[in-house]
Amino acid sequence: MDSYGIITLLPPVFIIIFALVTKKTLEALLLGGLIGSVIAYGTGFFWGYLDFMYEVLSDTGNIWMILTVGLFGSFIAIMRKAKATSGFTRLVLKYSDSEKKSMFIAWILGLIIFVDEYLNVLTIGNAMRTVCDQQKTPREMLAYIIDSTGVPVCMLIPISTQAVYWAGMLEQEPTLEYLGGGMDIFVSTIPFSFYAIASTIIVPFVILGIVPKLGAMKKAYKRTAETGMTYNEGSRKFNLNEDYDPDNAASVWDFVIPMLALIAGTLYFDVDLLVGVVIGTVVASAMYMIKRRLTFSEFSDAFIGGFGDMMLMFGIIVSALTLQKVLEQIGMSDFIIDSVAPYVSPAILPAVAFVLVALLSFVTGSCWGVPAVTIPIIVPLGAAVGADPLITVAAILSSATFGAHGCFYSDAAVLSSSASGIENMDHALTQLPYALICAGFAIIGYLIAGFLTC
Repeated sequence: MDSYGIITLLPPVFIIIFALVTKKTLEALLLGGLIGSVIAYGTGFFWGYLDFMYEVLSDTGNIWMILTVGLFGSFIAIMRKAKATSGFTRLVLKYSDSEKKSMFIAWILGLIIFVDEYLNVLTIGNAMRTVCDQQKTPREMLAYIIDSTGVPVCMLIPISTQAVYWAGMLEQEPTLEYLGGGMDIFVSTIPFSFYAIASTIIVPFVILGIVPKLGAMKKAYKRTAETGMTYNEGSRKFNLNEDYDPDNAASVWDFVIPMLALIAGTLYFDVDLLVGVVIGTVVASAMYMIKRRLTFSEFSDAFIGGFGDMMLMFGIIVSALTLQKVLEQIGMSDFIIDSVAPYVSPAILPAVAFVLVALLSFVTGSCWGVPAVTIPIIVPLGAAVGADPLITVAAILSSATFGAHGCFYSDAAVLSSSASGIENMDHALTQLPYALICAGFAIIGYLIAGFLTC
């Protein structure tokens, strides 16, 4: 691999500036990826970029993700068409007569549905968005809550897709063999997952107003107070035909039974969300047609339309994954790591690892790929200089959580905004101040832990 030096930072810098100025996520990713391809391939940049995109689209893991997200779109569209969430909405409104109570319910549901971050954000977001509208709560607040209880909670629970993935990754690192199996190591890192802990715990304080509304979130609350609109005008296209009629609400079981089927199917088939969402869709469709809440024609239209509604999300996810390939090709991660490594001591290595991997995860939008690349580099480096291995690993995994949580084009952020029915950048900008606060707590935690263990 050729070394391109500091120029490797050009694509991510461009993406961030372009997205902030235009609030266009997909376009920013496409142009940033093409700029990276120009660096790598010169005049052959277009074909190089297409090769990376083909590689992304042919990867079985990525195909699984695309199918899962698409079928989730179908599942949600079927439930909306049958007005299945209306019974749940009526129940929540019955027992929560204030915004704070409703948002606490969203937070608690996020703690309970810990199996998979996709399952978490998509189900809770779609179930609670009407509640937000009824109580005049900005949708941005809902997106922040479900995103903060998506990946962060999954990183704190051993029974989750995140835990299974990272356990397998840690199992392959030779310098960690003496600590036990992969799952043993993952469980041991949980008390030191400072970012995941902070981002989960801070939510109630934001809901109660102890932590004030900041930046774009403050503006969102001002907009809702002045206009009654729970989302920006640009998000209207995501919220057509969502009128809530309490007198014609479905039974709460119309929502609960398909959800239980989805969760049970996911758990029974080795935490495979794709199988779970297929089972949930079959149960929901059969149930609604038997109860005559849907005709077969309406089911078909909802299934196809729901899958199609995810096309923008597909574009963002595929573009982000392609960008990862491009940045790997030009060696951005290697450049940053090589630039920082000579100045690291064992006491500060966990904090440096957190900042470094958090930056890389934020830039690439990857909570899966970047740590997988950096663990074989940073963990042996930590072992060589005498840093505590568990705290070092925890810092890397925690930084991945920040990447998924803070990056505006990560799959978690994209799904959270989609489930809440708002533009992706509206969610990203309202969430970022709180993500940065939690990152600050994490850095302090790793500095303290690093000095105490050295």
